[in-house]
Amino acid sequence: MTPKAQAKFSHQLIRPLECPTGQVRYRVGMLTGCVQDLVLSDVNRDTVDVLLANGCEVHTPAVQDCCGSLHAHNGEVELARELARRQLRAFDLEGLDAIITNAAGCGSHLKHYDHLLHDDPEYAERAKVWSAKLKDIHEWLCEINFRHPVNNPQTPVTKLSVTYHEACHLCHGQKITRQPREILRAIPGLELTELSESTWCCGSAGIYNITQPEMAANLQERKMGHIADTKAPVVATANPGCHLQLESGSAKFSTDVSVRHPVSLLAAAYREGKDI
Repeated sequence: MTPKAQAKFSHQLIRPLECPTGQVRYRVGMLTGCVQDLVLSDVNRDTVDVLLANGCEVHTPAVQDCCGSLHAHNGEVELARELARRQLRAFDLEGLDAIITNAAGCGSHLKHYDHLLHDDPEYAERAKVWSAKLKDIHEWLCEINFRHPVNNPQTPVTKLSVTYHEACHLCHGQKITRQPREILRAIPGLELTELSESTWCCGSAGIYNITQPEMAANLQERKMGHIADTKAPVVATANPGCHLQLESGSAKFSTDVSVRHPVSLLAAAYREGKDI
């Protein structure tokens, strides 16, 4: 597998086709996103590595358009439809078992292309197939009974206290709450400390921190206070907007809390166990 490298864009880290070293159990498409691609491309690399470690052949188109979530959420429905059509053209749906997203806000929109394009004579049927195959990374890993990382006997288990902030579009929009916790609890040495008001918004909410900065700041301060109460040095979250909002809050309130995606923590555990 390709080692994680420092690069700005996902296509510099991920080849269009990557195959697991062992048997191919599934074939999946990988969505790289916009904000995720620009500022958190390492999370995309980690996601591909985790998929490979679980027997998935990964197809990642090098050039991907925006999924259209922000446009749809803010009333630009026609532009959102055009962006959806571009995504549908980018993937060979018939050859894939699933389309994988690791960004909660994107996933909440991507799963509803069937509704968005329901009256499009050319794309309606393809959109139905897309929506049926669209999976959040945590959802997919638990569906396929992901391999729990095994600690390398030559390496002491690294103890790590982690808390988990639930992105609104993941817990409320997609109803995915159990799976990220299941993944975190499977990591050797990781102690999951539950976060008070874990399902409350952090203030990011798409572009809410831009359009409603005062309320967003209040939510951010409340969230960072609860994170500080856990005394965990790491907070996991699965949405780039939340990720950046929590990083900003950590700097603003000098909490020195590291923000990680659950799949990045799983990838690190696989690497420590020499599984990838």
